[in-house]
Order: sequence, then structure tokens, then C-alpha cells
Amino acid sequence: MVKSRSSKIGDWVVVLICVFVIMLCVLPMLNLLAQSLSSAQSVINRKVMFLPMLHNTGDNSHNFGITMESYRYVFLDPAFARSMWWTAILTVICTLVSLSMTILCAYPLTYGWLRGKSVINILIIFTMYFSAGTIPNYVLMKSLGLLNNPLVLIIPNCLSVFNMIILRSFFFGVPDSLRESAEIDGANPFTVLVRIYLPLSTPVLATLALFYAVGRWNGFSDALMYINAAPQWVPIQLKLWQLINNQTSIEVTEMVANTVPRASDAIKAAAIMFATVPILIVYPWLQRYFIAGVTIGAVKG
Repeated sequence: MVKSRSSKIGDWVVVLICVFVIMLCVLPMLNLLAQSLSSAQSVINRKVMFLPMLHNTGDNSHNFGITMESYRYVFLDPAFARSMWWTAILTVICTLVSLSMTILCAYPLTYGWLRGKSVINILIIFTMYFSAGTIPNYVLMKSLGLLNNPLVLIIPNCLSVFNMIILRSFFFGVPDSLRESAEIDGANPFTVLVRIYLPLSTPVLATLALFYAVGRWNGFSDALMYINAAPQWVPIQLKLWQLINNQTSIEVTEMVANTVPRASDAIKAAAIMFATVPILIVYPWLQRYFIAGVTIGAVKG
């Protein structure tokens, strides 16, 4: 097929727009990276360059180079490191629990003979559009004894109705003949789920796992409302909020007290980069599971 000149120009316009949008998304990250690798004085004086970084030598002159002081302050903060490890563990737990709940909710709804199926679907969809609100949710968590409890970061958001609908739609796309042949061979519903549906659903499960992991890693509002008197359960995003609002830990404040008042912008930028990079690494790691899922789910003719 030969494209016309106008269609080629349209393709280049789309490419340029995509490149422009990508640059708009990347530039803020590059700005944060530049600030995190610059000295605090350079950030204060607004003399930060992308590459190389500009830092102050203390004699009213500036040298070009890269400094890792901000990252050293972040790495040496026990509270920040503890929050990072806790968030990583919490993300893994929430992802596994959420995937299990999503599968257990979506799979039974694929059976046409399920009694009350329409009512269950209506009740599930209802929760997407109507919720009790922040205050009733807080009162509920308090009455359940979940305030300042790590379970409050796991249980309330363990199931996304939107993700469940995605998985249910994917299950509907699995040929009924596969399930019927397995049932003829004596397989029960659980065996059909484990031996047929889950191997075929590897790509969508990897995608949902990424959604759940990113959502939990970036989770902030629930920790802000429910974790007030338990600093050991503070996730990384709430720790960043405390850092940006100059509510840093004692360790960081003491280390920078002689050089930088409270937490400098360079340290804030380093903390944000330190908390952002791990979740960015997850997607390339899951990419191979997308490809593996397609090959495992292939039906040979």
C-alpha cells in the first residue's frame, strides 16, 4: 500500500506531537534529577544546570561537577529507609491480595448458571458510582479498630471494580469449549480456573498487577488519614509529604543543621527520585511476562 504525501505529513505531525508530549513528561523528572545531583546552595541560588551540575565551592566561585550529598543524607536517614522497605513489602502484599480478590470475584461471574448473577453485578457496579465518603469511611475504620494498623492500608482497597470488570471481560473471551472439555474430563471449577483460565490470562494479570502495584506505591491519602500515631507504618509517599513540608526525621535535621536550614530543595529532589525510580523499574521487569503470557496462552491448531 502506497501512502499519499498528505498521509505521510499527517504521520509526521502525529510523531512530533507524541515527542512533544513525551518531552513535557520527561523534563520535570530531568529537573528533579538535576536538583538532586546539585549542591543545596546551587539550588537556592537557582544556578542548577542539567549537565553538568553546578555546585558552589564556598569561595564565591562555582565549579562544574556532580555531588551526591543529597542522596547521602537520604540514604543515611533510618526513618526514610525504613519507610522505603515497608512500602516495598506493602506493595507486594497488596498486589497479591488484590489480584486474588479480583480473580475470585471475576471468575464466578463468567458462569451463566450462577444464581443472583445479575443482582451481584448491579451491586458491584453500584460501588463504582456511589460511596459513603471520607468521614463515614474514617468512622468505619475507627469502629473496626484499624486506625494506626497496617491492615488499614491493605483491606479497604484490596479490590478495584474497574480492574475486576477488565478481568471478567477477558474471561468471557476464553472459548467455552475449553471449559466444557475440562468439565467432561471431570475437572471442577477451581481446576478449570487454575489449569485453563489463569495460564491464558497471564498478560491481563500482569497488567492488573502493574496497576495495583503503582496504585499502592503512590498511595497517600489513606495513610494520611488513618496512620497518625504509628510512624513505623508510614509509607514512602507520606514520608515524602512530611519531608516536603519540613517535617523531616530527627536524623536528617541534625545532619543538615549546620549547612542547610531544615530539608533543602536538593534533599527533597533526591528523596523524590529515591522514591520514584523503584516503581519505574517494575514495568520493564513485567514486560517479559506480557510476551510469555501470549506464548503460553497460544492454542496450537
